[in-house]
Amino acid sequence: MSHVVVIGAGQAGAALAAKLRALKFEGEITVIGDEPAPPYQRPPLSKAYLLGEMEEERLWLRSADFWAENRITLKLGQPVTALDPAARSVTVGDEVLVYDELALTTGSVPRRLPAEMGGTLGGVHTVRTLADIDAIRASFAPGRRLVVIGGGYIGLEAAAVGRKLGLEVTVVEMAPRILQRVAAPETSAYFRKLHAGHGAAIMEGMAVDRLLGESHVTAVRLTDGRELPADFVIVGVGIVPATALAQAAGIALDNGIRTDAQGRTSAPHVWAAGDCASFPLNGVQMRLESVGNAIDQAELVAANIMGADRDYLPKPWFWSDQYDCKLQIAGLNLGYDRVVTRPGDGEAVSIWYYSGERLLAVDAMNDPRAFMVGKRLIESGRTAAPDLVADVATDLKTLMR
Repeated sequence: MSHVVVIGAGQAGAALAAKLRALKFEGEITVIGDEPAPPYQRPPLSKAYLLGEMEEERLWLRSADFWAENRITLKLGQPVTALDPAARSVTVGDEVLVYDELALTTGSVPRRLPAEMGGTLGGVHTVRTLADIDAIRASFAPGRRLVVIGGGYIGLEAAAVGRKLGLEVTVVEMAPRILQRVAAPETSAYFRKLHAGHGAAIMEGMAVDRLLGESHVTAVRLTDGRELPADFVIVGVGIVPATALAQAAGIALDNGIRTDAQGRTSAPHVWAAGDCASFPLNGVQMRLESVGNAIDQAELVAANIMGADRDYLPKPWFWSDQYDCKLQIAGLNLGYDRVVTRPGDGEAVSIWYYSGERLLAVDAMNDPRAFMVGKRLIESGRTAAPDLVADVATDLKTLMR
């Protein structure tokens, strides 16, 4: 009987194991996770869970019964200490597991401030795991002063929660504008106005010199010499793929764990999926950090382990919740040279990205219709004339004809 071992018990690892059983794989499946919690969803951590609106059990991707009923062994709170592709084995504590096929779904880890900048002081947090949020929830008390370093989606979501709970919030972004790496200036402007309207201070084009404090952070010093008093700090400056285990085993890296179009790594019988994995797309190794990609890529790898012989064709989509705004993103805006803004009902608006006349992506703020139309067009390889999109008299449904 064959044995599939999955290293990483996040969204991708859970999806891969579940898909194997759905495809009638009858062998042994072991999923190894370094966190003690069962596989859970991360997006609500910085939103509903942090706000106290969701209990831990509701985060779980599957019930405890599911894993038992599907004969999937979970080894939790047990990091893998060694991987030997030649021997087809992984070491977990004192135990050595032999595999027939191995899937690396190790995810990603947050970037942190270095110790010399005060990154190891008490009260300095990242927002990535259940333990991160459990450690920080008590700090979200009315009147406390929060400084968020980084104006990406994670930082802005944490800022929104802070304001909703009555904290004094300042966001410090080193780039000239928030969301600069991922969105057009029009989308940045929308969220800058949204946060300002809720009382959050946004400081753009401003770098951090260091954090101040003896054992616990007390302030953030900026490179212009100003100091921002802080009861605690959230560092939201991006994530990096968790590749240490693969690198130590001699597996090729390239913007993450390098895979071919079907999810195979450079090591025989070793696959990768999710945040940690890069795959070929338009001549480059692409890595997508999203729930949708984690599920789709992992399920494809499961199918290919079963012999499907299929290439991965991503259908990117993302979302973010901030205050009463739901942002939905379809497609990838890489290489855009034109942006069209389309007002929706009320405060809704959508930003449409083009390369020439080709539609690449859509940012939809409280506009689910624009999101769905844009998503369907992009996934079907069609476009919509920019002038038609910009004309509010155009019924979006007609763009699908």
